[in-house]
Amino acid sequence: MSSGQILVLALAAVLVFWMVGAYNRLMALRTAIAAAWQQVAEALARRGEAAQALAQALREPMAGEAKALDALLAAEAQVREAADALGARPVRLEAALVLVKGEAAMGAAASRVLALLEQHPLLKVEPAIAEQAAVLADGGSRLAFARQRFNEAGAAYDEAIAEFPTRLLIRLYRFGPAGRL
Repeated sequence: MSSGQILVLALAAVLVFWMVGAYNRLMALRTAIAAAWQQVAEALARRGEAAQALAQALREPMAGEAKALDALLAAEAQVREAADALGARPVRLEAALVLVKGEAAMGAAASRVLALLEQHPLLKVEPAIAEQAAVLADGGSRLAFARQRFNEAGAAYDEAIAEFPTRLLIRLYRFGPAGRL
């Protein structure tokens, strides 16, 4: 074997090892996004359960505000559907955008229901209603922390796919940018 052939084999081996290493690094970053998504999904589920329970508990005493309660339930269903789609593949940019829209509707509907609840002080002291209202209101801070972790994991992944020479492989491995919440 000539020295030229040995050099070509050595370069090919280095290239293969680099490609495998780059793939493994990107997969580890994707796994970190999936792990961060689990925290977001848990916070969304907890807040969604509280929203449903609160809407059911307020259905009779606040019958005149049925539109606000229906809007809360519709927004929660929209968020749940978007979260399920994003949970199937937490790196999808489009699914993250749909969830962000749903979150905006959920925030507005939850604020409206909580404001209406403030106008009914007797309802606020009922243990079941107070507990669900607290979970719904507190869900925002828990969700904000989980979102931050998800967004940081997505940013690390996006930085990795943008770096040279790794970005040369993203088409080969079908990696794309991650969504943010």
